[in-house]
This record gives sequence, C-alpha cells and structure tokens, in this order.
Amino acid sequence: MSKFVTLLQALVLSLLLAGSAYAAEKVNINTADAATIDRVLLNIGKSKAEAIVAYRKANGAFRSAEQLTLVKGIGLKTVEKNRDRIVITGGAPAPARKPATPAARPATAKR
Repeated sequence: MSKFVTLLQALVLSLLLAGSAYAAEKVNINTADAATIDRVLLNIGKSKAEAIVAYRKANGAFRSAEQLTLVKGIGLKTVEKNRDRIVITGGAPAPARKPATPAARPATAKR
C-alpha cells in the first residue's frame, strides 16, 4: 500500500507541475513589443505582431481584444483563440491630429 501512495503522490505532483507549464503566458497588447506579441500569441507571426504595434502607434491604445480585428490579417477566430493570453491596460493615447486648415476664401472681384 505504501508504494501505491508514493506512486499516487508522484503522479499528482507531476500533473501539477505539468499544468503550470501549460499555463498561458499573457501579453499586454498596448505596451508589448512585436517580439513579445509574436512569442505569446497563437497564430501571430512576426509580420502580424509588427502590424499590431504599427496600428497601435497610429491609432492609440486598444480598448478591447476585438479591436485587434482592425489590424489587417487578424480575424475574430485568432482573437478568440488568444483571449486568455491578451491583457489590455494603459498604453499610449491616440496621436494628436492637426486641426484641419480652413478652406481658402473665394477671391472677390474688385470694381
């Protein structure tokens, strides 16, 4: 019986350790660099990770995971597959936009 208990304890311990090894790493898509996004998210390669960073720089911080679908090449299935890996906090605000220049006035004829 003692060998059975020892074997059972070893099995439980190995399952606990294996479970923690499979725990998903998380990434904040508003602050992470392209290499980190590429490493952590599934089905996101180097070019898509760079596209995420470029989109974030051009449009400001993501407010939801679904906004990743606005990046070319990323669909809702990819977002759903990575939902437990995506963290959204902080990040840079949207870049300031220059105010539109007023339209030129039409020339008036002098008499």
